[in-house]
This record gives sequence, C-alpha cells and structure tokens, in this order.
Amino acid sequence: MKAYRLFEPAPVEEKPIRSVEIPVPEPGPGQVRLKVSLCGACHTDLHTVEGEIHPPALPVTPGHQVVGVVEALGAGVQERQLGQRVGLPWLYSACGKCEFCQRGQENLCPNAKFTGFHVDGGYAEYLLAEADYVLPLPDGIPDEQAAPLLCAGIVGYRSLKQAEIQPGEHVGLVGFGASAHLCLQVLNHWGCRVSVFTRSEEHRQHARDLGADWVGEAGQSPERALDRAVIFAPSGNLVPLMLEKLRPGGTLAVNAIYMSDIPSFSYRTIYEERTLRSVANATYQDGLEFLDLAAEIGIQSTVKLYPMAEANQALDDMKHSRFNGEAVLTLN
Repeated sequence: MKAYRLFEPAPVEEKPIRSVEIPVPEPGPGQVRLKVSLCGACHTDLHTVEGEIHPPALPVTPGHQVVGVVEALGAGVQERQLGQRVGLPWLYSACGKCEFCQRGQENLCPNAKFTGFHVDGGYAEYLLAEADYVLPLPDGIPDEQAAPLLCAGIVGYRSLKQAEIQPGEHVGLVGFGASAHLCLQVLNHWGCRVSVFTRSEEHRQHARDLGADWVGEAGQSPERALDRAVIFAPSGNLVPLMLEKLRPGGTLAVNAIYMSDIPSFSYRTIYEERTLRSVANATYQDGLEFLDLAAEIGIQSTVKLYPMAEANQALDDMKHSRFNGEAVLTLN
C-alpha cells in the first residue's frame, strides 16, 4: 500500500513527508483495519513534521482526522461491522485502568497513544485502529465534512467545555482556523455573543461570514469584557493579553498541544478569580457528544481538498494561512 511518512523532522518547505510502499497491515485482537477515504491535516501534524513535538519513534505516518470504512476485523471484535463508516481521532487508545481512565479522563492517561504520533495515522491507504476507539459517523455528514470534526471539532468542543461557557455569554476566540470556525457555529447555537481575534483579513472575513459579532486583532478590544475566551494560536504572548480582556471570574482556556513560552505577567492580570487552564487532547465521550451535536445543528466545515500526495503542500499552506478552515487530504 502507499503511505506518506515522516522519516526526519524538517521545515515543511523542505517537503519532509515522503511517499513509500509498505505492506497492508493485519488487525490484531480488538483491532480493525480501515480503508482510508480521506484525512484532515492538522496543526498537530505540522508541529510533528517540523519537530516541535517529537513522536517516540520514526518513521511514522502522520494524520489523525481519519474517515474510513471498516475493511477487516481482528479477533474478538463484535461492536464494529464490515463496511461501517467510522472516524479515527487523535486519541488512539488508553489503558482503561489508571486513575484518569477511571474518572473518564482518558485524555490524561499516562499510557495513552495518539494516532499519527505513537502509531501510524491516516496519511495512507489503510491503517489499524482499536475497535473501541473509532467513532461511528452520523449518516448526514459527508466524508469531507466529517474529517475536520475529528480533531479540530472535538478538541474545540472540549475547549468550550473547559472554558465553562454558559449560553448567552460573551466569548472570545483567538486565532481563526480549523477549530475556531467550528466552535463559532456551536457558540451561535448556544446563543453566545462571539468576538474573534485574528491577524488575517481573510480569516476575519470568514468569521464575519459565519456570524461573529465583533472581529479584530489581539491588540484590540470589543466594547464589552469577555466572559470566557479560548486561544487557538500557539503564541504564549497572547495569554496575558487575553487575560486582561476577561471580566472578573472569567475563564481563559488554551487549546494548543504546543505553544511558545508564556511571558511573565503581573498578578493583577489574573486577580479577581480569573482562571487560566490548558486543554489536553479529548476523550472518547467528547467525540460522541460533538458528532451528535454537529449532526443536530448542521455544522459546516470549511475545507480545502488536496490529493494526499500533496500533504507537504497542504501543511505549508496551513503554516502560512493560505486558506480558511481546514485542509483535507483525499485519496480519490
């Protein structure tokens, strides 16, 4: 089979992802083999390819927003069917036994494995997945719309929950790419007022088109203080800046697997019971909840399609904000 693999991290402009032929994998006990239809390209893939986060072993096939069809079942698999359309997200598996798994926080499991990082991901014709961790996809969501939901959507949804957003509140979204454009649609459904902070004029217009109430840059402020905010951009400098825009008792969630250092800031910035919290991965339950919500409210992913052979170009275009929404790599 054909796979697009990372052998050594390098700037994406140097095209470090290479096409290779490798054997079609056979599912072990509890596993399924998926025939990949397409796979979203995520900022986490870019951080992996450029060496900002480090997989435990190389080479590795990136990609963790995988839409595919169950093609083969390993021993003991009963809850999946051949031909079933499913999604494989970032969370590949967890131990199920540790204190975090027992609390329903398998996203924090010290033995968790992540798709396209610890194990080969979706930049390939086939891949293996743990049957208990694939997500059944609602029939009403087409493949290319579903791919961005599997990471940008799910972890964005978790960010909104971690920010403790209540219906009708004033929410800031900082950075307006794949995750934020899906979160905005959820916030609209919840009746929230949304302010979007982004440098790109194209992204600002995209936010307006999707119903943002106020749009500007991080150095600007809407008239009313924010109740909650979520940072999607991997810049630590934004943290004290956004804390200053929060009302007393507000919450700032940081949705970033990698971020530059947060600079020192005065205590008054976080005083008056403001909360700063990170968002780490997402749980399987987050995935089930978000996909149901996406189908219910008709979330529309803005996508730019690329042949999978152009994975390097897709990540390069993402790095330089050359499109709105998310890149999706297709084998067709």
